Amino acid sequence: MLTIENISKTYGEKQLFNHISITIGEKERVGLIGINGTGKSSLLKIIAGLDQPDDGKIITGKDYSIAFLDQQPEMDPAKTVLEQVYHGDAPILRLMREYEKTLLLLNSTPNDTKVQEDLFQLQKQMDALNAWDASTNAKSILMKLGIEDFTKRMGELSGGQKKRVALAQVLIAEPDLLILDEPTNHLDFDSVKWLEDYLSRYSGSILLVTHDRYFLDRVANRMFELDGGNLYSYKGNYAAFLEAKAIREENEAATFEKRQNLFRRELEWIRRGAKARTTKQKARIQRFDELEDKLSGGKPTGEKVDISLNGSRLGKQVFELKDASKRYGEKTILNDFNLLVKPGDRLGIIGRNGTGKSTLLNVLAKKLPLDEGEFVMGQTVKVAYYTQENEDMDENKRMIEYIKETAEVIETSDGKTLSAALMLERFLFPPFSHGTPIRKLSGGEKRRLYLLKLLMTAPNVLLLDEPTNDLDTQTLTVLEDYLEDFPGVVITVSHDRYFLDKVVDQLLVLRGKGYIDSFYGNYSEYLEKETATEAVKKPVTSTATQTKAPEKEKKKRMTYKEKKEWEEIDDVIEKTEARLEEVSKEIGNTGSDFTKAQELMKEETELNQKLEYLIERWEYLAEIAESE
Repeated sequence: MLTIENISKTYGEKQLFNHISITIGEKERVGLIGINGTGKSSLLKIIAGLDQPDDGKIITGKDYSIAFLDQQPEMDPAKTVLEQVYHGDAPILRLMREYEKTLLLLNSTPNDTKVQEDLFQLQKQMDALNAWDASTNAKSILMKLGIEDFTKRMGELSGGQKKRVALAQVLIAEPDLLILDEPTNHLDFDSVKWLEDYLSRYSGSILLVTHDRYFLDRVANRMFELDGGNLYSYKGNYAAFLEAKAIREENEAATFEKRQNLFRRELEWIRRGAKARTTKQKARIQRFDELEDKLSGGKPTGEKVDISLNGSRLGKQVFELKDASKRYGEKTILNDFNLLVKPGDRLGIIGRNGTGKSTLLNVLAKKLPLDEGEFVMGQTVKVAYYTQENEDMDENKRMIEYIKETAEVIETSDGKTLSAALMLERFLFPPFSHGTPIRKLSGGEKRRLYLLKLLMTAPNVLLLDEPTNDLDTQTLTVLEDYLEDFPGVVITVSHDRYFLDKVVDQLLVLRGKGYIDSFYGNYSEYLEKETATEAVKKPVTSTATQTKAPEKEKKKRMTYKEKKEWEEIDDVIEKTEARLEEVSKEIGNTGSDFTKAQELMKEETELNQKLEYLIERWEYLAEIAESE
């Protein structure tokens, strides 16, 4: 178990967290969320021992081990993939490094008797420490994460490949606490699904920050939220957190309103000219000062990113690719590809890493020319291209200067005009921070600032390349709401299933070697179809019973038990629905009793599952009843 007692951390004028205390128990899977800049990565580094809090302490057992995956891990460019993965102070890792090094040496000098003897001794040590399983596991993990050449130098890998090697490195360490900062960045769907399954079987505890809400929902069994310097703890996964947070915010809003009303009454009393001569009057003035501090430190209800900006008018013609071909050396990205993008289209581009998703987006953005074919862009098209890098972001500029480069004022969808400073406030950058140089912002804050600048250009076509990387879940939720009402065209590359389900209704599936399929529907629907197709493709094992001629299907009749169930099932469904409605009302009336709220939400989940089962049984029994 790991315990954190009253830790605080401040950077400059910004207090990230104030005397927070948490405990992470055995086999807990904890998801940490919060708006970019609230200190999520800083908290992870403090727990990992890579940074120190201003005060407070972290308590662990004597042999408690921690492994940390940084968002941007530092790598030795001269090391090979295997050398990097085996990098660490644990005895088993040192042994595996020495074994791999000696094995490579023997390949180049096979007749060297000293090297042969060294390898023999190392093999005995590998047996003694049972290191063979760890070595096999390391290579298996690398393969699952799409890294196949173990002898490649780290300096030759892309940023995404380096992150995957770093992920493999912390996974094979198998610590008591595994800390992961955005582990799904740069992973395709198959790798994310594999990581979900791996973490579900992991024997230790996990603390992770991720923007992938499906991943968070499936992996976490507890949630921490950093908000306003405080840390809130919730039982359950991401869905349970959303319900509990909604209840907490409603209660906070009610408390805030009560404080405001009391503040008004106290203000009125002060203005009447009360003289602070008696103890009672002094106490009232002191209470007034305390209330003023609380209200100035509090936050108005409903604070969130607001991006309801105007867009430019879009004509009938958007994009058209005619017999388009694009290659990189011997690698074919597009092969005689035709695409017609119409006003209102919502396109998602998916595929394994390396199939050319970003290349297709760059072609549509006119950043890359076609090798063959024709690309037509409508005259009224105004593109905003959100890339994986913050293009043209001078990190020495102050935030307000950066935003004013686009516009001093901007018009919102409801016809109002807002200054650049007000737009920054709508994007959760408080007034005192507007003069902050961009270099001092967190990675997520830079991405949010970059997004604001793009949307302020009033585009009618949005090209988004992995927009969910480095954005917090709250900003993503509001971006998704904005895109739902956006009147123009949205084309996005993403591995985030949740984001794609909410934003797109058509997919371009890049298969590799220039082959691209179209699918009408969202990502979950596509995955269901793919799963069903794979199931059909699987060969059926031939057995003696399968070679028999199929018997004529007998007419099914209800058993006595099923008849009794059929007679009673309507009443059971009705009672279950009634209890579900009661529980829903009770959740709304729990007030600040979070323990009771969690219990009710658990009952609500169980009732929903029971109702789903009952409805399936009703359909099954009804079908038999009709055939009798």
